[in-house]
Amino acid sequence: MKGLVFTEFLDMVEQTFSADKVDDIIEASNLPSGGAYTAVGTYPHSEIVTLIQNLSKQTGVPVPALVKAFGHFLFGRFVALYPTFFSSTPDIFDFLESIENYIHVEVHKLYPDAQLPTFETHREGTQKLIMIYRSPHPFATLAEGLLEGCITHYQIKAQVDMVDCSAGKGTHAEFHITRMAA
Repeated sequence: MKGLVFTEFLDMVEQTFSADKVDDIIEASNLPSGGAYTAVGTYPHSEIVTLIQNLSKQTGVPVPALVKAFGHFLFGRFVALYPTFFSSTPDIFDFLESIENYIHVEVHKLYPDAQLPTFETHREGTQKLIMIYRSPHPFATLAEGLLEGCITHYQIKAQVDMVDCSAGKGTHAEFHITRMAA
């Protein structure tokens, strides 16, 4: 997993809780990397899972709620770091449809070793989009948070319903995104 995800997670923990909490979860996690991440480095996904679990233990916030909140935070960071991905697609459904064949292609140019999830999209009329998420990593809840962050960014009213297709593993899900009347 790219270090950018780790550095952004630790930034979220610092902003939401404190710098001391970052130190506390790193210390409690006994990580092979020692908790020293660079944005361009690559680290085992198990390290972020451990960090999140320890944050949950120390704060009492359930793991799914932390992961979803991180998705919201991370989407905002993606907008700040990569504004061209968003300025060229003013419609949320057009943007979501561009992830697999445009954004992920560009990410692979920057980070050839990135292990990205795949997204397949299908529109059902003008008000509903179905996204099928697949990943070797258990981050469907992170994808759900990213989708909710996307809805916030595009300032629309929409509902996201997640259908788990991986028997609770978080590696395969369908997201049904429905625009609501304003």
